[in-house]
Amino acid sequence: MVCHGLAYGKSQVIRSCLAVLLACASAFCSLAGADAPPQEFFRVFKQPLPQGPRITPYLSYQVERAWKEDEARQKAWDAIRDEASLRKTQDELRQKLLQMIGGLPAVKTDLHPVITGKIQMDGFIIEKLIFQSLPGVYVSALVYVPNDHTAKHPAILVPAGHASDGKFHYQALSQRLAGRGYVVISWDPVGQGERSQFWDAKANKSRYNLICAEHAEMGNLAYLAGANLARWEVWDGIRAVDYLLTRPDVDGERISITGTSGGGTQTAFIAALDPRIKVAVPSCYISALPMRMSNRIFVDPDSDPEQDLFGMISNGMDHPGLLLLMYPRPVLVAAAVLDFFPIEGTRKTFREVQKLYEQFGHGERIALVQGYHDHQFSIENQQAALNFLDHFNQMPVRDSLPPVKELDGEALRCTRSGQVMLDYRGARSLMDVIREYYDEHKTKNNQMLAKEYFGEKYNGVQNWSVTEFGNIPPQPGQITWEARGSSKIEDATIDRYLLRHNELLEMPLLHIHKSGAGDRKLLLWFQENGKATPTDWPEVEKLLNQGYNIISFDFRGLGETRMPYTAVSPDDPLLGQLDFDHAYVNPISSVLANYVYNSLLTGRPYFLQMIEDAEIARRFAAEKLHANMVAVTAPGDGYTLASAIAETIPGLQLLPEPGGKILRWSEIVEQERESWPIQYLLPSGAYIH
Repeated sequence: MVCHGLAYGKSQVIRSCLAVLLACASAFCSLAGADAPPQEFFRVFKQPLPQGPRITPYLSYQVERAWKEDEARQKAWDAIRDEASLRKTQDELRQKLLQMIGGLPAVKTDLHPVITGKIQMDGFIIEKLIFQSLPGVYVSALVYVPNDHTAKHPAILVPAGHASDGKFHYQALSQRLAGRGYVVISWDPVGQGERSQFWDAKANKSRYNLICAEHAEMGNLAYLAGANLARWEVWDGIRAVDYLLTRPDVDGERISITGTSGGGTQTAFIAALDPRIKVAVPSCYISALPMRMSNRIFVDPDSDPEQDLFGMISNGMDHPGLLLLMYPRPVLVAAAVLDFFPIEGTRKTFREVQKLYEQFGHGERIALVQGYHDHQFSIENQQAALNFLDHFNQMPVRDSLPPVKELDGEALRCTRSGQVMLDYRGARSLMDVIREYYDEHKTKNNQMLAKEYFGEKYNGVQNWSVTEFGNIPPQPGQITWEARGSSKIEDATIDRYLLRHNELLEMPLLHIHKSGAGDRKLLLWFQENGKATPTDWPEVEKLLNQGYNIISFDFRGLGETRMPYTAVSPDDPLLGQLDFDHAYVNPISSVLANYVYNSLLTGRPYFLQMIEDAEIARRFAAEKLHANMVAVTAPGDGYTLASAIAETIPGLQLLPEPGGKILRWSEIVEQERESWPIQYLLPSGAYIH
């Protein structure tokens, strides 16, 4: 009886449990409908890429574009048949270089040079010098003066490379030059050594590292103002020449320049623009920029805007153009075989310019020295450099390098506090100088974003064909699409597509829509990191309920097309410890920052390429989905880009976003803002209204 009772009770329990389970399942399904859908509903690529560095489609696209522009330059140079055509090319390059840096100051103001101290060394004196390259822009420098006062000496500029201690770091080279009979001037570039522009007096340090980071903050602002940090670095060098010419112990007809790394950059630019420089020896800089674009993310990712002039490749300049601007003056290119400035690029550039020197009878005036080592101005390269300099400055032939006695930074300090911005009450920050540059030019420059976008580099997306993917790369002027699956969420559908365009690029795209009666409008929606994700579903669902169908996609280099790699700064490893999402977009050192600078070199800013992506998505929607996209919006920082897209692409309206704020480039410059999304960098953007 107990067993029968148990059997009967079990049957009832089972039926009761089934009812409860069905009720729970129904409740769970309803809950699931309210919850965020799974990640795979939004993922277009079948599998995420494994972590690590890689040559992404976008990087390949950037480099291929650069090589095509380089080929156009080479083709133009092939037409140089005589010195008259070479001089014409030089004049064109000089004007382009000046335009790319934002011109040079029109007036040379009083240098107000002051010697703040002297150190007697063996055979020469070190003078501590402060001068003003512009009113209130104080330059800290060391001048190495041979003890022999019986005759005038050749002089040489030694601009400091990327070292936090600036000119102190290059005292050995400076001492060797002084020991060979040269008057040497070596100074701190702005943002290094005694010239920090972001010094925290309480913490007794800069808010950024003094290697490249301060350059990034100043340089990014300068881009917006229509200039480049190189403008002011070159001007410091030109004023250093002016100072040398005031000295009775300097032979003004024998002024040379040499520097390595960032000092090599300054050497090339200053020699290219100041004909008073008679001999130039750039070290560890000259290469070929398309090759540099290929490797910078992996081996030297720090932002350094003075090396990335807007249009440097597309304007037919690159490093060969810098060397050609020195013709027919003597030039020695010093290189390191294991450098992150690719040695094959160095050899390519050297051979190009050497050919022109030889073509017009000056082959003995250009040379290349290569050391088998990493990024450094090695002793062997310095020996070759001094021999080259001696030869063209009519100095005696010598086989050995003079001895060196390096001093500590405290002994070599030119200021009392260690910083010009603290010592001099009237000192002006370069951020102030950049803002003043903008103020001087804003009444003359009124630009429209649409005009910039649809300018000479516009590639005609509005007329591109749209076809289904056929297992071959798209042709120029073609968008191909591939369906990658579909998912249902209650009465909404997410269709996934992979678009291919520009021969190499891929665009993961979502079409999120509801079926039913009524005229549903098509909206472009994205967030700052790309297309919609599960966490964005509440916002997406709200828009669906308001009658919109949605297109959402990943911009090139963002979302699923991100390189799954953290670019670690060798100068500031703490940046590499940021979480991946923040490290990827950091304006001081990151994958995205390098994508942005690469785009500047080839003349089509990343910001405009993002607008192009939006136009491609709209073209796909019109041709494949037969839907007219009428509006665009984005939350957070993405709202600025949404506004720009609406301003640029005809027929798109900006849908208001609660709390949406548009970042104005003019406000960034006027407020001297230090931090803003690097992907919004647009040269001369401050003049766009």
